[in-house]
Amino acid sequence: MQPFSFATTAQILCEAGGSQRLASLCRERGARRVLIVTDPGIARLGMLDDVLPGFSAAKVAVAIFSDVTADPHEDCVLAAVARARHIGADLIVGFGGGSSMDVAKLVALLAHPDSQQAITQLYGIDQAKGPRLQLIQVPTTAGTGSEVTPIAIVTTGETSKMGIVSSLLLPDLAVLDAVCTLGLPPAVTAATGIDAMVHAIEAYTSKLKRNPLSSLLAREALRLLATHLDQAVHNGGNLAARQAMLLGACLAGQAFANAPVAAVHALAYPLGGHFHIPHGLSNALVLPHVLRFNLPVAQADYAELAVPLLGGRLRSGDRNSHAEQLVEELAELAPRCGLPSRLRDVDVPRDRLPQLASDAMQQQRLLVNNPREVTEADALAIYEAAY
Repeated sequence: MQPFSFATTAQILCEAGGSQRLASLCRERGARRVLIVTDPGIARLGMLDDVLPGFSAAKVAVAIFSDVTADPHEDCVLAAVARARHIGADLIVGFGGGSSMDVAKLVALLAHPDSQQAITQLYGIDQAKGPRLQLIQVPTTAGTGSEVTPIAIVTTGETSKMGIVSSLLLPDLAVLDAVCTLGLPPAVTAATGIDAMVHAIEAYTSKLKRNPLSSLLAREALRLLATHLDQAVHNGGNLAARQAMLLGACLAGQAFANAPVAAVHALAYPLGGHFHIPHGLSNALVLPHVLRFNLPVAQADYAELAVPLLGGRLRSGDRNSHAEQLVEELAELAPRCGLPSRLRDVDVPRDRLPQLASDAMQQQRLLVNNPREVTEADALAIYEAAY
């Protein structure tokens, strides 16, 4: 066995209704002033209305920063940091999707009174320095797994994104409460669910850091997600399915936090950067085409993953047949869930595909993890197949 290390969030609370105890969970950690980082939609929908009264009862001061945008820019992070410093926050809560949780991670790091770093010094792997404020994450989508990953993605220019990777970004507590996901529209439920499935698949085939724990988590994540996605999408009030999706996304997050994602994500990022296509949908659009590109070298792994993905629907056959069934099943996911399945369906012009391929090559942090080497010509061919 190859040596490996595995790191994750210190504590996970998986409980429907668990977010109602958020104030007491903050109090237990000695917090006196808490900043909740979220987005305008969460605030507008009143999703914090049942959570906030608990802070008065717990005698913990609380403020809300609700200006997180999709694909948050550096300016958004810095505005949240300024708010945390202004109130003297000693604990940060990320409440929302991946964007809110990513911003919360960076606020916890940059708003600490002893922080000496600028955000521009954090980009890359292990550039961040401690200490940081305490951090709790409450995901409201079953997708990113950000509540258990040491990664934050920041938009740094008009179309460019950069990653910050550091164990300091791992939260102290993740609260998985399916009640927080009940209001998600079917399309968002589908896109975020497929995103989580991609995390599991890419972690399982990750070239450099795959390990027994990440593989175990990836398989169970894929089983949970595949089993419950249809119910969560088409019967959104099914709390049990929602809770299973949250757990599946969390397990997939733990897997890819330690065995990083690869070409699907590398090709998805330029779609978000140039055309503001939501991250989960970007992944769904390129997923089957990257898998088919990887088949010659990842056939054995894909055949193994076909078992948790398809369960009793897996047809008899050899390894090649099972790998093909995995690709076919994942190609059908987007249309079955009511999502677009072609780049042309989301208004990506064909003449922009070479630019997308060029930009994807900038994601070497991810591409080195792919089981098969990807050249710029390969990336263009994959975009062409997805068109």
